[in-house]
Amino acid sequence: MGTRFRWEKKGLIFAPDGRYEWMQSHAQNPSVLLLNDRLRVYFSCRGKKDGQGRFAALGTFVDLARDNPNEVLYVHDRPLLSLGGPGTFDQFGVMPGCVMHMDKEVWLYYAGWVRCEGVPYNHAIGLMTSSDGGVVFERRGRGPIFGRTLTEPFMQNSPFVMRHDNLFHMWYSSGIEWLEDQGQMESIYVLMKATSADGINWERTGVSCVPRVVENECQTNPTVIELNGRFHMWFCYRWGLDFRNAERGYRIGYAWSEDLRTWHRADELGELTASEAGWDAQMVCYPCVVNIDGRTCMFYSGNYFGRDGFGYAVLNGDERPSSESEA
Repeated sequence: MGTRFRWEKKGLIFAPDGRYEWMQSHAQNPSVLLLNDRLRVYFSCRGKKDGQGRFAALGTFVDLARDNPNEVLYVHDRPLLSLGGPGTFDQFGVMPGCVMHMDKEVWLYYAGWVRCEGVPYNHAIGLMTSSDGGVVFERRGRGPIFGRTLTEPFMQNSPFVMRHDNLFHMWYSSGIEWLEDQGQMESIYVLMKATSADGINWERTGVSCVPRVVENECQTNPTVIELNGRFHMWFCYRWGLDFRNAERGYRIGYAWSEDLRTWHRADELGELTASEAGWDAQMVCYPCVVNIDGRTCMFYSGNYFGRDGFGYAVLNGDERPSSESEA
């Protein structure tokens, strides 16, 4: 058994306070962009519900002090993009997934969603780009770069992209079936892998890449880093049905790989658990792990799918695994 990751929680950073009509609640899927003097954290929020109790989701960001992420320097006053037009894949949701520096631009892969008739929604993956350091974005195109295929007939979302050995690698969540539970259709989804030479045109395997451990397990929001010659993935998972509660809701999972292809799951070695009380006691979800000036930090959302905001934890420096350990 190898070294166990030990996370030290640093507390809640930000939760929407209703200051804008389009940002009434939730801070889901934090994604961190390292800038010279600060951290820019993109996330998804929800606006006011309409007369039928429905909401739209939009992306925005906050800037944090690089040496003290608990210090909020700036809250952006507008969405990154407006909602897509009628019939587009992002008509009702533009949800940030993964941000990265790309030459002189900032690229942000995101999940767009639409409402459906037979099932509640469908997701696909789009790309927005910025030429001013990640403040103003525009769509790469009106359609998604990633959607349903012959072998992946349901939704795709929550992309994480990294460049390694002159290749783009994406891990993402892909639906495998819909199940009915108490009159409501629930999506079941797992993590899959794709590669690309340019970050836009992708080759996909269409197969699950991380083993499942609970009934009808749903997996989403992967994040991958390299430490000491080994690749480490954190993601969140939950039971497929009856999951809107503390017992079966999202938790943080962990897997490791030597080659970015074969993943060995070992939640007990890398997990960050729910707190006994507070903003992350019911749920911990949507991890984003990033190295910041010698520290490895996990930014994550809390209760009720991020309704109570996002915070972060720091990996204890002396607990990082060596390349010889069996993590």
